[in-house]
Amino acid sequence: MIILCLLFMSLFLVACEKEKKQGKLSIAEQTFHMRQDTENTFTIDAKGKIRNIGDVDVKNVVVTGYCRSCPGLWGVGQWQTSPDLERMPQQKDTINYIAAGGEESFSFTEVADYLLTADRKTPELPEKLEAVIESFETVE
Repeated sequence: MIILCLLFMSLFLVACEKEKKQGKLSIAEQTFHMRQDTENTFTIDAKGKIRNIGDVDVKNVVVTGYCRSCPGLWGVGQWQTSPDLERMPQQKDTINYIAAGGEESFSFTEVADYLLTADRKTPELPEKLEAVIESFETVE
């Protein structure tokens, strides 16, 4: 009888346990634009929107950008980036809070850099630019 009672109590506890809800985010918009940083260099900046498509609010959303087609080597006349280095503050944005179903804007600079060649020809934007949500916390 005691075993039967314990079995029912354990089933009751398992049935009453709430499923922990998770936040879910998506990049709703992303735009990359090139600007001349100095007389001899160009840089790529990004802006866009993140949408919370989950059931719960989220906070401390960190977003940054990558140029997947840019080499990690520094040189003249090519877009360059350092994907393995920790991002500097200007290379990421932190959104404090996004309510469930909400949307917030982000912007950051220096996704990639370009050092002009001797002919001083303005570069074109590289391929494979993307904004990436690095981390976030679920509001409990």
